[in-house]
Amino acid sequence: MKSNNFPIGIFDSGVGGTSIWKEITALLPSENTIYLSDSKNAPYGEKSAQEIIDLSIKNTEFLLQQNCKLIVVACNTATTNAIKILRNKYTVPFIGIEPAIKPAALQTKTNTIGILATKGTLNSELFEKTSSTINKEIIVKETIGKGLVELIEGGKLHSKKMTNLLTSYLQPMMAEKVDSLVLGCTHYPYLIPQIKEIVGNKLQIIDSGQAVAKQTKNILEANNLLNKSVSSGKHQLYINKDKSVLELLVSSKNVNVKIAEKYF
Repeated sequence: MKSNNFPIGIFDSGVGGTSIWKEITALLPSENTIYLSDSKNAPYGEKSAQEIIDLSIKNTEFLLQQNCKLIVVACNTATTNAIKILRNKYTVPFIGIEPAIKPAALQTKTNTIGILATKGTLNSELFEKTSSTINKEIIVKETIGKGLVELIEGGKLHSKKMTNLLTSYLQPMMAEKVDSLVLGCTHYPYLIPQIKEIVGNKLQIIDSGQAVAKQTKNILEANNLLNKSVSSGKHQLYINKDKSVLELLVSSKNVNVKIAEKYF
């Protein structure tokens, strides 16, 4: 029996899932959370499906040991490769994340959308299934964002190398008249300011953060698991590498936020 006061568990292949964590804690300020950054094994997008499944099970087991009442797989690659297996294996509710190509397909004016994601996400069965549901007249330009996650994990978010790499991915999309860009990795929302510097207002940028937070609230309500407390939630964030990058992305000035290195 899960208690309403138990935490929401969130895991990602690294620090990028904190973009989802921020949306969840903003929408549900009374909820306690535990965030797990598996930065030691980032990026998941270059791994085999079985490796991704094994890591996702390991992360889930850790969060269940902390009495998490619901688990958010804050990683597109882990969702698209492993969430079906996780849902079959465990009784706790799971929230997954996949590229928001349906909203992009509805909003495009040029009938051409771009997707920036990892190799593991774009090659997954779930992504292929979702892609097949959109209007056949929509042209989808897929780009593997190779190297972006590694730069973010390495604390090089604002580096010249990042700008050059992003430019090399975005310019071909612009040449193809892409007008909606789907961010298919939870690390990528941290790149939005730089994307806008490169392309201006020519692209509508779409990520899943707010939708995931709303779905988290809906599932908690449906399972009668919402925290009824009026106090602010407490948040424990773990990373299995040096915590400095995590500290850069998440303000630890909040007394309710604790960041720790844990080598799992």
